Amino acid sequence: MGQPRVGVYPGTFDPATNGHLDIITRATRVVDRLIIAIAANPGKVPMFTLQERVEMMQEQVALLRNGDGSSIEVRPFDDLLMHFVEKLGATTIVRGLRAVSDFEYEFQMAGMNTRLNPRVETVFLMASERQQFIASRIVKEVALLGGDITSFVPAQVAQRMRRKLAQIDRKFA
Repeated sequence: MGQPRVGVYPGTFDPATNGHLDIITRATRVVDRLIIAIAANPGKVPMFTLQERVEMMQEQVALLRNGDGSSIEVRPFDDLLMHFVEKLGATTIVRGLRAVSDFEYEFQMAGMNTRLNPRVETVFLMASERQQFIASRIVKEVALLGGDITSFVPAQVAQRMRRKLAQIDRKFA
């Protein structure tokens, strides 16, 4: 038996959605060890801090039933994705695709990553039909406008979002 196949699933995960969890579950069938890389992403203004996003994802990963023998870790990162991947000895970057609109950006990123390190493959997993429309950005928008997000995110994430929105409301009240 050779080296374990290590994959990295990067993202902001602000918040973690059912779509993310679907990709994570399916990615464990492709790699032996999956590292969920939570990006600091200073270009975006996240609802949750980096530490909160790491904790949220760790909670969700702990609940996943992973009977296929693969392991899952959650780690923050704030450098170039390829540098992070190389430090971990990973050979695969896992990305989820929801729609054709995702493809152009992801195609460009995969091309750039291949130029940076041709030994690391990018693997695309199509979102399941039940999760295709779920995007963290849209979930936050629905929550901010008082909509029900319980079918888009795990229950614990929905609770965290309600608490976060209550904090925001108190700040501006």
